[in-house]
Amino acid sequence: MPVKVVIPTPLRQYTGKKDSVEIEARTVGEALAGLTSRYSDLRKHLYNEEGKLRSFVNVYVNDEDIRFLQRDQTPLTETDVISIVPSIAGGSMIRCICS
Repeated sequence: MPVKVVIPTPLRQYTGKKDSVEIEARTVGEALAGLTSRYSDLRKHLYNEEGKLRSFVNVYVNDEDIRFLQRDQTPLTETDVISIVPSIAGGSMIRCICS
C-alpha cells in the first residue's frame, strides 16, 4: 500500500525537488528503505555509517514522533503521512550597546 512521505526543503535536492513521494510500505522502516532505495543520495543524510537513523533526523507519522511509537517498526495504513524533520541548530547572538 502506498504511503505519503513529506520531504523537507533541505533534502528536496536529492528527490528531484519533490516535496513528497509515495512509497509502498507497511512500516516506517520499509518506507524509509524504499525512499533511500529510490533516491540513493538521500541515504547518507538520513542514516549514519552503522545504518541507524541520524540523531538529528526526526520522523513523524501523522504528527506522532516514531521514537514514542514503535520506531522503524511502526505500522502504517494508506492514510498515514510520514514527515521527515531534520533538527535545526543555531541562532544568532544579539549585541546591545547601551549608553
